[in-house]
Amino acid sequence: MERLTATYLIGSDAAGIAGRAQALAIEQSVECPLEAIHDPRIRDDIVARVASIEPAGPERYRVAVEIAVETTGYETAQLINMVFGNCSLWENVQLVDIDLPPDLLAIFPGPRHGIAGIRALLDAPRRPLTSAAMKPQGMTVDQLAAMCRTFALAGVDIVKDDHGIADQVYSPFAQRVPACQAAIAEATAATGKPAFYAPHLIGTPGVLRERAHVARDAGVRVVLVAPMLLGLPAFRDLVDEFPEFVYLAHPAFGGAARIAPALLFGTIFRLLGADAPIFVNYGGRFAYSRDECGALAAAARAPWGAVRPALPVPAGGMRLDRVPELLDYYGPDTMLLIGGNLLLAQGGALLARAREFVAAVESWAAART
Repeated sequence: MERLTATYLIGSDAAGIAGRAQALAIEQSVECPLEAIHDPRIRDDIVARVASIEPAGPERYRVAVEIAVETTGYETAQLINMVFGNCSLWENVQLVDIDLPPDLLAIFPGPRHGIAGIRALLDAPRRPLTSAAMKPQGMTVDQLAAMCRTFALAGVDIVKDDHGIADQVYSPFAQRVPACQAAIAEATAATGKPAFYAPHLIGTPGVLRERAHVARDAGVRVVLVAPMLLGLPAFRDLVDEFPEFVYLAHPAFGGAARIAPALLFGTIFRLLGADAPIFVNYGGRFAYSRDECGALAAAARAPWGAVRPALPVPAGGMRLDRVPELLDYYGPDTMLLIGGNLLLAQGGALLARAREFVAAVESWAAART
């Protein structure tokens, strides 16, 4: 029986860790006392196994559990269920890694574009990329289109809806998308530099499809989604049905403290088709550490069978003055996303401030060629 390996950090004293590890293996496989299982095939093939227990700090252990691949049903929701279903409710247990055997990994195509595809779309083979978020929600369609045009005229690569922008009465999706797409086209015709608008797709699976068709018909190539809000299986279905889109994956509703951010945003989002996972950057308004952010970026880009590398997108409280520092840390295969800090410049000054953002990234790249 082929097995995948799920790795957890478990809080326990030395005397109790073996018991906790075994209890977790049972919980994530058969979920009943072993004494209640009389079929040898189930005991031998289906019950998960504790593969290793290693110290990971004071009263902290790294536990690898081997889970039968057959129990996943070879589909998205059940895979997540088997590695993190009931144990997501346990205290002092965090899922930190998964290792999928080749046959299981092969059923997940991963990003359809990834780093290379995004670079080709933007005709930017080496430099770091830029993105700006349109804020605040509450603006009209005309106001959003004007902001979209301004960012594109400044040379920003991808201008995205803020994730709070959906289908509100003040900026309906069906009106906003063609207006912002037209604004982008006008700006790129003026500058000669590629730029793309990324509308936010959110809603039930049926609504998602309707809005994806609206976006595609308008000529959109990049979209913003929040996989945890949509549901991971719905996100994967969307990618499968509309593979032509580049998917920016927003981390909203992804704050489950019992799964490592690098695994959720860098690995699982990538596995299900995220071309560019957005994550909260260290030193901003969220509590992720520098090391956590580095691990997340590394997970997004790491070699992984035939799965294309994804482009890390640090965001959340980003500041223009930190551009060189952040690029020194993350390197060129990165897209910096700045929102509110650019909006500190009002009116006509917004264009100049956005150009300053683009120039800072280009200057960093030029100094390293």
